[in-house]
Amino acid sequence: MTINSNDLHFKNSIFGTGLTLEALQAQLESVSVPYTDIDCRSCPNPCDEGHESYPNKFNVDTESTMFGSVKPYHRQIVISTGKMDWDREITSTKNSLAAHVQHVMHTAPISAPPSATEPKNKRSIHISGVFNCSDSNKISILNGSHHTISDNPEYETVLVFPDFKMVTEVPRSLDGAKALWDAALEPSVSTLPPVNEKSNFSSWIIPYSCVILLCSHKRRDNRCHIAAAQLGQAFAHTLEEHGWTVDTEIEHPLHTMGPPLEELQGTDEENEEHITKQFQELASEKRALILRNSHTGGHRYAGNCIIYTPQGSGVWYGRVSTHEVESIVSQTLEEGLILPPLLRGGMNISRPGCKSLNDW
Repeated sequence: MTINSNDLHFKNSIFGTGLTLEALQAQLESVSVPYTDIDCRSCPNPCDEGHESYPNKFNVDTESTMFGSVKPYHRQIVISTGKMDWDREITSTKNSLAAHVQHVMHTAPISAPPSATEPKNKRSIHISGVFNCSDSNKISILNGSHHTISDNPEYETVLVFPDFKMVTEVPRSLDGAKALWDAALEPSVSTLPPVNEKSNFSSWIIPYSCVILLCSHKRRDNRCHIAAAQLGQAFAHTLEEHGWTVDTEIEHPLHTMGPPLEELQGTDEENEEHITKQFQELASEKRALILRNSHTGGHRYAGNCIIYTPQGSGVWYGRVSTHEVESIVSQTLEEGLILPPLLRGGMNISRPGCKSLNDW
């Protein structure tokens, strides 16, 4: 097949020139990441479908290889703020939960993740950019656009990934951060939501089939702020065309998920079975939550998008424009397949024996 100069420029603008697509696909295949080789852009180039373009001076980095630009972390949290832009350093904002969690993270003793003590020859082999949550004890802290679901505005609602759970009634204080750390963030804490524990918190499985995070941190870089506005609309429109229900605020899970997980009364095995069933039911419901979030790194790759699913995957895409949204929805969300040209990295996306990220 002959590739003309315009097509080559387009492919480079999506993928970069430091690593060939074929080489990346081979790396993904070597660690059992389900991917597709279809074009990540479903519309023609140039586009004749009316997709909104970014400004001419957007200055996205189209040269460097963005795969591998995501470093391992054990958990990522998204704290309710009701905002779409934040102070440049969210952990420096006085009396914010982000600042308190950062303080706890730097002062509390940190245990190793449960599987980090296994012999090296028993642990999975990864490539740069593809990792499991057990590969790190780092906690990534983000602010989110969602409002707290608590009646008390001083209490935050915190989303915890890859656990795919939400913790409510978290005081915006140092004591609240310490309690959240002990209950849900400390690396030795099981990824399964806590049950039968005495706590002032309430936690639920996040009542959606996926959570789409779009970086919109204008005070860090205006490119992501511009991209997030366009991508939010494009994702909502495309998902609805595919029969999905889309929210930008969290519906209180009491109405859809029942009592909080702390009130489960079964044995550990029964509770785990109940939670797994909830995950599986949610995964098939085609309900999406789209949120804006603070700086994740790599603004030069705007638009930046993270997709989390009940199966425990976290997919980081970069250089995303409205042109690629249709393929992300149809291939990644519905088919569970990675689009390599957009991939910055991913958590728990190595799935030996599985044909899709949607498999259990």
